Amino acid sequence: MKMFTKLALVSSLAISANAMAMQSMDDAALSAATGQDGINIGIALGAGGISIDKVFIHDNDGLDPATGITGAAATAGAIVVSGVTVKQVDATTNLLDLKIDSVGASGTNGAFLNVAANVGAVDVHVGSIGVGTSGTLNTTTAVRGITETAPTEIISGLDLSLGAISANVQLGSTPQGAMIKVNSALKGGLTLSNFGINDAAGGGQIVLDKVMVRGAGNTTGDLDVDANISVVPSGLKIQNNSAQGMNVYVQGVHLGSNTAASIGDVEIQGLNVGTSTITISGH
Repeated sequence: MKMFTKLALVSSLAISANAMAMQSMDDAALSAATGQDGINIGIALGAGGISIDKVFIHDNDGLDPATGITGAAATAGAIVVSGVTVKQVDATTNLLDLKIDSVGASGTNGAFLNVAANVGAVDVHVGSIGVGTSGTLNTTTAVRGITETAPTEIISGLDLSLGAISANVQLGSTPQGAMIKVNSALKGGLTLSNFGINDAAGGGQIVLDKVMVRGAGNTTGDLDVDANISVVPSGLKIQNNSAQGMNVYVQGVHLGSNTAASIGDVEIQGLNVGTSTITISGH
């Protein structure tokens, strides 16, 4: 899941280029500087980072009443993510460095475009995640939104800290065996904090002060991320190849509200997911 989160972050950066300072070198300049052809692109965020007011994910057919699930209705609904900010941890470097090369066919490999990406450490804040009733699309403004004044909140918010990581993308022929190959160390692992899950029926919350995921077997906490990310006919496929275990520590578990007394901490050592696969598709 952490690789998918990272992929989503890189995609957000790509479509939000107007909010970033971009630095590029043409082939001639790059060749003179390094003796090699290709294109380098460096992307650095401003002091305020990237901010997104709302993200809506619309489910246009709702839930089929034939399922027999209580409340099922064929009414379009939306997941609403509010108050998203992305800030790079080290403001003295680029958040994203891309090295782009076009490679001709050789041997059994066809031609392909190779993009080597280095992504710096980031802090991601999400104000809240909720659900609402999808509105009607206004094609003039490209706004649909929800019909309610505010969504029904599911998650009260979260903060996510991700270490630096590298990935390689191949488009066209893919001799590396997948469109995206991640074989890198996630520096310092990842940390999730201020995470709350709401129960609308009961009126309470499950609140986790902090969740730390670190790589086992080292003193730095670096996570060995080795995964293939491919688009297959059935959807987006993420294949884990790392044999490294993970240490997970949940600090401060509150049942009822964020002010309720903590029931304690939860620790998991040596979690290993093996060669598990995540497939994401529509239905």
